[in-house]
Amino acid sequence: MELKQIARIQDTVLNQADFDGIEVFPECGGIGIFIGTVRNHHEGKAVKALKYTAYAPVAEKMIRQIEQEIQAEHGVSYVRVVHRIGSLDIGDTAIIAMAYAPHRREAFAACEEVVERVKHEVPVWKEEFYMDGSSQYVEGCCIRKDHAPEVTDHESKHTHVHGVHCNHTQQAVHQTMHLNANIYQWHL
Repeated sequence: MELKQIARIQDTVLNQADFDGIEVFPECGGIGIFIGTVRNHHEGKAVKALKYTAYAPVAEKMIRQIEQEIQAEHGVSYVRVVHRIGSLDIGDTAIIAMAYAPHRREAFAACEEVVERVKHEVPVWKEEFYMDGSSQYVEGCCIRKDHAPEVTDHESKHTHVHGVHCNHTQQAVHQTMHLNANIYQWHL
């Protein structure tokens, strides 16, 4: 079985049709899909557009490695992530992740974890451009279940938390530092 060879970092419009179809995996009955798009706000500021940049050779290798690890950990047949770089407008697709598994639980879990890991580990940077003419690079946002941020009165009225970023264990920080040290050893 020959799978499609797709770049994990792309500077063109992302499309689900570029992924391998479920028919290639007859043992699978569950599909987990995440499509992330550009929204019009961030932490109370009106967003006009954004730009993703990446160190593509390393990002490409890291995404493929994460896919393989998630596939093995969750026992799923297929995991793919494609991340867009370049200038994006509101509503444009920034990332697509897919996971195929025998059952929905594994497909959802693999899809969620692959997105989290790509967002936290891969050298892709997001710069937001605001309606007031300012811009800034944005730190990644964590939705992991193993992180319980403190919620203020204002934030308790919303379904998400503003301005709170990851605060994982020392072990996770150590693993990330170790991973980052290995990035520079890869032959490109």
